[in-house]
Amino acid sequence: MSYQSVFKPGLMAGKVVVVTGGGSGIGRCTAHELAALGAHVVLIGRKLEKLQDVAGEIVADATGHVGHVSFHACDIRNEEAVKSTVAAIVIAHGRIDALVNNAGGQYMTPLENISAKGWDAVVATNLTGGFLMARECYLQSMQEHGGSIVNIVADMWGSMPGMGHSGAARAGMVNFTETAALEWARSGVRVNAVAPGYIASSGMDHYPPEAGPMLREMRETVPLGRFGNEAETSAAIVFLLSPAAAFISGTVLRVDGARPQVRMGWGQVAASPQVQQRDAVKPFDGFHRYRLPKVFQS
Repeated sequence: MSYQSVFKPGLMAGKVVVVTGGGSGIGRCTAHELAALGAHVVLIGRKLEKLQDVAGEIVADATGHVGHVSFHACDIRNEEAVKSTVAAIVIAHGRIDALVNNAGGQYMTPLENISAKGWDAVVATNLTGGFLMARECYLQSMQEHGGSIVNIVADMWGSMPGMGHSGAARAGMVNFTETAALEWARSGVRVNAVAPGYIASSGMDHYPPEAGPMLREMRETVPLGRFGNEAETSAAIVFLLSPAAAFISGTVLRVDGARPQVRMGWGQVAASPQVQQRDAVKPFDGFHRYRLPKVFQS
């Protein structure tokens, strides 16, 4: 099988696209779709083994002129590591056409229990690291050649209880997106963000077992009545990278089933299972290698 993208074959042919956090979850899915559409995908992550596994999947799925992939182990929180990694990519490929700033992570805890070290670690991963990657891609390639950047944020509108460190970092990334879109437009660079809501991605496998019941009940708070999947998020990313989005910059595309619109007192929120299968809202399952998170498998 191969990736079932909604976009035309060859859409990203010849493009060099960097995907951070490419070893799992949304990053893995997006890398597969971009490669299937003809891009040379450069996977970035801290764990080389995970990058090798995803690269192997992409090569195994390759047909014709698709399936080009390479990878670099890099801690995006380390400024010198980011500089040297981006330089290596430019040397190897001549330029960077697009960046998907997907790497991130957090842990669940109330604000009063977050240490300064924990706060700094989450902000460094979800904000500073994304800034460093974007800055270096701009300085080392996009300032001269143009390009497109998509920053992955989160559903943090109206607060992010239990993950206040991540919410603050993601809000900062939204503002960075807007500022970079303005400052770098003169170089022919577009900067946007995608905000996934409740997405059934492998990242959920890292939550503690006691979070299972809460995770399984969360779909009832989503107006569309379900979790989104990785392919639905990837499609939003690819759209913003595509020529169809040539006049879109400085915006955030939410992929969240209208979750932030939920208000107390409205009554039943979630659509019924029958409604969820109507053509306009039924799940788009384009990723042939998608893995349902363990918390939903029982």
